[in-house]
Amino acid sequence: MPTTLTLKNIPDDVYEQLKVAAEMHRRSLNSEAIVCLETVLTPTKINPAERLARARQLRAGLSAEFCARDIDALKKQGRP
Repeated sequence: MPTTLTLKNIPDDVYEQLKVAAEMHRRSLNSEAIVCLETVLTPTKINPAERLARARQLRAGLSAEFCARDIDALKKQGRP
């Protein structure tokens, strides 16, 4: 059974951001608040096969090839 929640002392800027987001997504303030809470509080679980497939897809989209040595060198750039 759904529960009712009343929020008090919402900062003006947070309220305005929620209001703009609700209008942009064509939702009520209540629905937008629920979506925001679900997004933050409900973890999305990606199984390892999906994660690996996504990594391979991203790698295939790169215009250059990187080996481990190149990656290590790039990580060290800009460090004292």
